[in-house]
Amino acid sequence: MNGAQSLIQTLINCGVDTCFSNPGTSEMHFVAALDSVPAMRPVLCLFEGVATGAADGYGRIAGKPAATLLHLGPGLANGLANLHNARRAATPVVNVVGDHATYHLQYDALLTSDIVGFARPVSAWIGESKNAKTVASDTARAVQAARAAPGGIATLILPADTAWNEAEHPAAMLPDIGPVPASSAAVDTAARLLRNGKKTAIILRGAALQGAGLEAAGRVQAKTGVRLMCDTFAPVSEGGAGRVPVERIPYFAEQIVEILKGVEQIILVGTKPPVSFFAYPDKPSWCAPEGCEFSYLAHPHEDGSGALAALADALTAPVNSPRRVPLRLPGMPKGALNPLSAAQIIAELTPEHVIFAEEALTASTPLLMTLAFARPHTHVPISGGSIGNGLPLAVGAAIAAPQRKVVCPHGDGGAAYTVQALWTMGREDLDVTVVLYANRSYAILNIELQRVGALGAGPKALSMFDLHNPEMNWVKIAEGFGIEASRAATCEEFATQYGAAMKTRGPRLIEAMI
Repeated sequence: MNGAQSLIQTLINCGVDTCFSNPGTSEMHFVAALDSVPAMRPVLCLFEGVATGAADGYGRIAGKPAATLLHLGPGLANGLANLHNARRAATPVVNVVGDHATYHLQYDALLTSDIVGFARPVSAWIGESKNAKTVASDTARAVQAARAAPGGIATLILPADTAWNEAEHPAAMLPDIGPVPASSAAVDTAARLLRNGKKTAIILRGAALQGAGLEAAGRVQAKTGVRLMCDTFAPVSEGGAGRVPVERIPYFAEQIVEILKGVEQIILVGTKPPVSFFAYPDKPSWCAPEGCEFSYLAHPHEDGSGALAALADALTAPVNSPRRVPLRLPGMPKGALNPLSAAQIIAELTPEHVIFAEEALTASTPLLMTLAFARPHTHVPISGGSIGNGLPLAVGAAIAAPQRKVVCPHGDGGAAYTVQALWTMGREDLDVTVVLYANRSYAILNIELQRVGALGAGPKALSMFDLHNPEMNWVKIAEGFGIEASRAATCEEFATQYGAAMKTRGPRLIEAMI
């Protein structure tokens, strides 16, 4: 057994059975070892940003880490933007980054780089194997670090000689670190705040927006009338008919200020106080009302779901919340296709329990408004704000939950960042329907140009946000990657194409001309 074989078998022993990969020469022994450890599923990605984004989507849905295999420092650097998104989402990911053999580093070959320097901003844990016989134990530590509450990115650097030299045996899984129970004092404080008659909101994140955590929050809401809210880009949330209703905090600063107007107390569960996404002249960065009191029921590394259940019990809340989102489908629009009519068709025709890997950007507001009353679903957005995450998220989510359909509403500008994900969807025959909003623009930047008060913008400035000349033909692009594709310019065309996609399995792209 060599070091690479001990690494892969240790990953399997630790519950990591999927690896999103873009390998190079220094990782060849890892690649060769895949055939000796058949339990590991390798998924080839044509760009490292797809590999890291797919690991993000996988971890959010599976609730456990996938591995990535990246080629030296430049390969890791290519994946950093979506590792940023994964870090902000607290997604568990184990990066395996190959490096030159330990004795070769002294010669400063062309691909030599500061891998630790690249890894540091996005990693909760960094380790470097120096000896083949420690690779297995290093790997177990990396998985433990990735799984540590609330979830994080662990980066293991694997010099080539530690992969090919003889190892002894794989390592066993180490105990999970957390989540720890929230303190009884925090529960008592939250209960006291909810009894004092002041206008109160609870902002939820993590497990509190799913399953038992969401139900416990609903019990608290039923007893006290407290407003339940979640972050704009909450990493994973369950919504739709039959679910406990949760208000999503909007994107723009003045909208956040408006939605929080009059709130005197905010209880935080696994999250932070709401702030503006960017700084704007004459607009607030801190968006809570002046004098609003904050209290942490559970910090991110604590058990937010359990804390909400304890709070519900302390308040003698009902066993189940009677407050549920009603099913309110919008009906089928006709005529020209636009973001609202596309959203209405999606809400009308999407079946239950679909996963939305969403990067719709300027089209997201009408989409989320209509989906709020659609059939039950799971929402997975770009939690770090770095575009080019949606298509890779869809890849990872589809592999994590192969029994569920994934829908990926995506802007055309962001999709161009990681278009290679379409190839992986086709290669793996993933059940993903991509709705590609083609507005031929970085439309969000046209909005931001006005909001930041930039003066003197003329044709040159506006050309920086324009995606015409030439126009991307997403039907041809998708077909070139082996994906069935079509174009819709009217509601009738979109409804026919989207409805067919919902009734069949496999990868599909619909270019929605909005």
